[in-house]
Amino acid sequence: MPLLAATPVDKMTGPYARRWWALLVLCLSLLIVVMANTSLIVAAPAMTTDLGLSSSDLQWVIDGYTVPYAALMLVLGSIGDKYSRRGALITGLVIFAGGSVMGSLVDETGLVIAARAIMGVGAAVVMPATLSLLVAVFPKGERARAITAWTATSGLAIAVGPLVAGWLLEDHAWGSTFLVNVPIAVAAVVGALILVPPSKAAGMGRIDYVGGLLSIVSVGSLVYASIEGPHFGWGAGPVAAAVAAGLGLVAFVWWELRHPHPMLDVRRFLLRPFSGSMLAVLFFFFGTYGAIYYATQFLQFVLGYGALETGVRLLPLAGAVFVGAAATGKLTPKLGVKAMVGSGMVIGTVGVLLLVLIEKDSTYADFLAPMLLLGLAIGLSVSPATDTIMGSFPESELGVGGGANDTALELGGSLGIAVLGSLLGTAYRDELADLVGDRLPAAALDTAQDSVGGGLAVAERLATDPAAGPQQAQALADAVNQSFAHGVATTSLVGGIIMAAGTLIVLAVLPGRRGTRQRPEEKTAEAARDTEYSDSAR
Repeated sequence: MPLLAATPVDKMTGPYARRWWALLVLCLSLLIVVMANTSLIVAAPAMTTDLGLSSSDLQWVIDGYTVPYAALMLVLGSIGDKYSRRGALITGLVIFAGGSVMGSLVDETGLVIAARAIMGVGAAVVMPATLSLLVAVFPKGERARAITAWTATSGLAIAVGPLVAGWLLEDHAWGSTFLVNVPIAVAAVVGALILVPPSKAAGMGRIDYVGGLLSIVSVGSLVYASIEGPHFGWGAGPVAAAVAAGLGLVAFVWWELRHPHPMLDVRRFLLRPFSGSMLAVLFFFFGTYGAIYYATQFLQFVLGYGALETGVRLLPLAGAVFVGAAATGKLTPKLGVKAMVGSGMVIGTVGVLLLVLIEKDSTYADFLAPMLLLGLAIGLSVSPATDTIMGSFPESELGVGGGANDTALELGGSLGIAVLGSLLGTAYRDELADLVGDRLPAAALDTAQDSVGGGLAVAERLATDPAAGPQQAQALADAVNQSFAHGVATTSLVGGIIMAAGTLIVLAVLPGRRGTRQRPEEKTAEAARDTEYSDSAR
């Protein structure tokens, strides 16, 4: 067997022999692009202190990655389909590693945001490529198991990112949380050359770049508006972005309906399995990403856990993901996609609603059950939804399918963090003003209301101020903790209600097992492929 994987998938006479090793490379690539977001959650306090970040600066250090990541996946997935899916994976890993090196070396806010944006571009190439390669390499009978492993990896990254970042921050500066991506990316590039076979769409026509541009405008503007508007006010910029997103979406649909070879055939949304699964991914990650985002802040700021301690305490979530993934692999063939996706969304909704019980004196034990439920929900529901989405696309559009799935995932997560994070901030500020607004100078109150970290920093300064003293400082710290707990409870109620509504919508859209039917041409193609695989095996 040659050292490098050189035989294209479409030239193989049977299933690729090293496909499970190839899956390991794809999951490793996925791991680092998801970790890039989750690791920053625990690195944010150190970055804020070192760079003197304002609330707006920190938001864009985080979301400088998100905007290009969400906006470019559909287009870059299509380009990978046409020219080379493995080439796209390797190119994306190189771009991602370059942005990581830049982020580890710079010490100015604007340059850190730029580095994060470069990493986001790389991630937008990598993520759809991992899914399209997975579907191209694995035969239909094994594809659900492979996608389950892919899904479990994304859940693992939610916990591993903070854990690795926390471990690095024990002895190193925040730049190490960027630099750790580089050796992993290099290993993934080498693994891709050795283990992942070349693949591209056969007979694909010209790429619909106009549709691609309209999708970038629509998604990018929507993500920008959802980040900037709720956090910093609906000024001219966010309003213009929201209008551009709406107009861009209308233009995108109009163009795609008339184009002979559209970037994304929007008629596919008339298929209930596809549209229901896309909605499931969107709503699910809206609630779970938002909940994990503010639960992690509570662990760090209110309960006082360090970066490493926070990462360790997120590990049960990863364990629950694997339990859910193992269960869905066995149950989905028996119960169907609707039952598993619906069950996962119900469990996730319960997990978010349990956070309504959070109070100032809550401990880690109060977060354990919600995190276990959220992890179990990810494992149960995301894999069958993703499998359904990818199964809705022909071989020539696997990159577009991966881009569509990943756009729904990232868009849902971005909206969840932005909308629920904004609601959390509003509830926190209002409660803090009610508790101590008449006992603090205006400037100190403004700083304390900016964030829970700012409030605790003001309390620390009061402790050393002879005019205030430890007693007043402790009173402010208690008020900050109470206000943040109030914000978590209020936000969780809204997030849970939105997830519950989303669950009902998804259950109404997804067909039951009898309503799921393959088109005749799909059955013929699948039967021919399976026969070919069986003959080659004999």
